[in-house]
Amino acid sequence: MTTRYHAAACQTAFDCPTHRDEIPSRVDRMLAIAEQTIVGYEPFFDVRLLAFPEFAHAVPTIDSVQGLRETLAVELPNEHTDRYAAFCRRYGCFIQTGTFLERVADRSDVVFNTTMLIGPDGVLATYRKVNPWIPWELHASPHDLGVGGDEAFPVADTEIGRIGCAICYDWLFPETIRALAFRGAEVLVRVSAYMDPWGATPPMDWWTLFNRARAAENTAYVLASNQGAHFHQYPPFSWPGGSMVVDFDGRVLAQADPGPGEKVVVAPIDIDALRAERARRRGHDMVAHLRREIHGLGPGPGLAPAAAHPMQRAEIESRIDAAKGAVRRSEA
Repeated sequence: MTTRYHAAACQTAFDCPTHRDEIPSRVDRMLAIAEQTIVGYEPFFDVRLLAFPEFAHAVPTIDSVQGLRETLAVELPNEHTDRYAAFCRRYGCFIQTGTFLERVADRSDVVFNTTMLIGPDGVLATYRKVNPWIPWELHASPHDLGVGGDEAFPVADTEIGRIGCAICYDWLFPETIRALAFRGAEVLVRVSAYMDPWGATPPMDWWTLFNRARAAENTAYVLASNQGAHFHQYPPFSWPGGSMVVDFDGRVLAQADPGPGEKVVVAPIDIDALRAERARRRGHDMVAHLRREIHGLGPGPGLAPAAAHPMQRAEIESRIDAAKGAVRRSEA
């Protein structure tokens, strides 16, 4: 298993598409970016994981589900995901795709905002945005259709670690990202089209704030790719980039300068170090220390209530051990 490698947050700056016929040229450009990144950095390190932004393939510019299905949406997997898989086989890498507007054959009344994790063996996980940016986005959430659990929050167990993904607005909901963490995610990927004024510059730099918070509270790496579009490309919004990589303590390892345009930033991912930290920590282990019962949460890893009083250090340590064991079992 390769446990130390580099990840790349790749941001795009495409014009707003009008038809799905424009998707192939976008895939062309993203694969060129991926190849330039892998080959360019090869003398220094291996780039094994790359992420692209939300709406990289199509943007929901039509104000009806039917219009989106007829003009921009595609079924998945398809010839585009086949191209990503062929690229991953060639370079031994993994790509978290920018999102597609997805239509499914048996539901003529819905469109999903969907990203796929693709590796050398093909599609490894499909994630549909759980929290569309309402009221503007007309995409269906898995929640709307009664879907939950592992199907809603897939985590892929790969040779470069356990990878989970969520999309843009999802990251303002700690419950959504924690659902991935409870399923063992070690690298949390954010594919995003996060616009100003909530971008990467103070005083409203929510982009940076939430990426760092989700990394620290889940003891996980965050690989976050944001759109870098100019105002004229996606009015009335500008999407300011700031793509970044954050370590499991919330430290920013690399970040693109805020502002529009194509950019790539890379940073090291050390899965061995993350696993050692998760195993060693007695304090600041917010996954194992979660007191589920008091929050009304269902069964899962967490800290059991005290069995006896007055409180004793040994009893606390015993409960921590049990909770960490439960976390390891859930990851397995």
